[in-house]
Amino acid sequence: MLLQKPVQFLKGVGPQRARQLERIGILSVGDLLYHFPREYQDRSSIRPAHSFAHGDLATVRGTVITGQETKPRRGLTLTKLALEEEAGIFYAVWFNQPYIKKQYPPGKRLLLTGKMDRSFGVPQIQVADHEVLEGDESLHSGRIVPIYPATENISQRFFRSMIKGFLDGVGANLPEFLPDEILDRYHLPCVAEALAEIHFPTSMEACQRARKRFVLEELFLFQLGLCLQKDRTNRQEKSHRYKSRKVVKSFADILPFQLTEAQKRVWQEIERDMEASRPMNRLLQGDVGSGKTAVAALALYKAAASGLQSVLMVPTELLAEQHAASVGKLLEPLGIRVALLTGGSRRGRKQVLEQIAGGEIDVVVGTHALIQGPVQFKQLALVVVDEQHRFGVRQRAALQDKGHRPDILVMTATPIPRTLALTLYGELEASVIDELPPGRQPVKTYHLSLSQAGKAVGLIRQQAVEGRQSYVVCPLVEESEKIDTQAAIELHERLKRALSTCSVGLLHGKMKPAEKEAVMGEFRSGSLDILVSTTVIEVGVDVPNATVMVIWDAQRFGLSQLHQLRGRVGRGKHLSYCILVADPSTREARERMAAMCRTQNGFILAEEDLKLRGPGEFFGTRQSGLPDFKIASLIKDQREIEQARAEARQLLKDDPDLRLPQHRELLNQFALRFPEFVKYSEIS
Repeated sequence: MLLQKPVQFLKGVGPQRARQLERIGILSVGDLLYHFPREYQDRSSIRPAHSFAHGDLATVRGTVITGQETKPRRGLTLTKLALEEEAGIFYAVWFNQPYIKKQYPPGKRLLLTGKMDRSFGVPQIQVADHEVLEGDESLHSGRIVPIYPATENISQRFFRSMIKGFLDGVGANLPEFLPDEILDRYHLPCVAEALAEIHFPTSMEACQRARKRFVLEELFLFQLGLCLQKDRTNRQEKSHRYKSRKVVKSFADILPFQLTEAQKRVWQEIERDMEASRPMNRLLQGDVGSGKTAVAALALYKAAASGLQSVLMVPTELLAEQHAASVGKLLEPLGIRVALLTGGSRRGRKQVLEQIAGGEIDVVVGTHALIQGPVQFKQLALVVVDEQHRFGVRQRAALQDKGHRPDILVMTATPIPRTLALTLYGELEASVIDELPPGRQPVKTYHLSLSQAGKAVGLIRQQAVEGRQSYVVCPLVEESEKIDTQAAIELHERLKRALSTCSVGLLHGKMKPAEKEAVMGEFRSGSLDILVSTTVIEVGVDVPNATVMVIWDAQRFGLSQLHQLRGRVGRGKHLSYCILVADPSTREARERMAAMCRTQNGFILAEEDLKLRGPGEFFGTRQSGLPDFKIASLIKDQREIEQARAEARQLLKDDPDLRLPQHRELLNQFALRFPEFVKYSEIS
């Protein structure tokens, strides 16, 4: 209850400050205490002002002798105090803080931190922080001082004073919730001591111990949620049953291609899960072009042939339209009814919803619109989610609630390193298609500077003469879809002029669904030689005749996105090319270009991308599945992720529903931090 108390009611906050704090996610006392410092300054070494060199960060103390105020120019007020220490006189300077002179009359003892200026011989400190010395206690100087992620109009002094005041008042009474055995095993401090040390360290060693406690705490609580989800699924009985395997074998026999050995192995794992009495919860990983959709089609067919409904959910409307067409082409000749449902679906939407609710539709393909209120199913047995990293734990659970414990298969073409997979998909079993279909050729990849872009245009022209097609992709401008669209329109016009004998199409996010589908239809049919596009074609687009992928300003993309885009070509019998047009200005961007030219292995590139850019950007700007960790790092804390998972599994083995008295505080804290897990599990 103490941690849930609104921060507004703390002394010195009030409604206005509470609104400012809310902008950085601080609504409660718990949020304030877990607003950890971003760095520390060691101001513990207090020396005479005369001992510091020019430019040093100095912490000094002295007694005010006199003060003066000057206005060297309009809009600038300079306040200078003369202070005395044993070694002599020094000066302290503040900019645009005229109240300082009145606030600190002669006789006041001050502790000051700032940059030392020796330009004029006499030491002069440009004050960054200061406080009145009263007794031995010092908060803002004379110690290791925390520096917080802050917001406009809220000072570092405010954060320190607020947090110190609360910790001094009731911090020692905060109940411990991590099990004693975890604290002992990893030599971690209790929560009260850890909060004191992470905010106001007595030493950097003690601060590191406190940080380790909060990293493990955060990861442990999250892994607890994932394990609870998994245990919940394993305890459930599903009401639906599928027909025998012979049904699917007959479908596999009429596919227009042979399944690879990897596809067959993965399908056996999925089919075994589907036929079990408990709901399937499986992750299917496979590199670009490895044939995940074919495996998903087998699962969709098995459900439909058993008289059950299934869903295929994808991240974009364009991809939903394509999957509806390709899945329909495979399944509809066999009497299976496939429908498309997206946020942009208007015409006939009511009728489609009625048919889904009445069980007249067997397979529904759509976007996240599928998990929203009005969509009701008669007997939803299977949910397939493509590009799963775009959907978080909450969305997975909400989708599962649409049916009576349906089987869930989630797919991603973004190879995911183990620690990231444990965090994103900890509740899922994993299958990997680690083999490409026969006939898929490596894509030759080259990096050109912007001044060499003419070579890329020449390659596009040559391929068009030979009857083959090309993609030209513009970068996603994160801040503005409008700018993004404008860039694509301008590039489209330039290429039309440069390639006047070719037909050039345009595709961007601002177009209506029908317009997008019309352009993609032209490109698929071969009536367009070149498609200029924003990143809407990143996943799922399959045009075997396309042999060139030109990525403009490629330095703006992460490795995983570049690899996804490259996967749009190399799908036919002809040699294919990926051209990265970029002038990378940073070492990291240059390394990305080199890595793309060096390897086509998606797992190697994923590891590289995670190291170079970190998990927040690993999936590009639209990802929404990553948990919002305050202190844990999915790069630096990989060992702690493994430890947290092991501890969570062991704890739930001993106490599956957190019902034991010694785990009451843990359950309270867990429910406070991750309410989505509690909502979709059987604990309360």
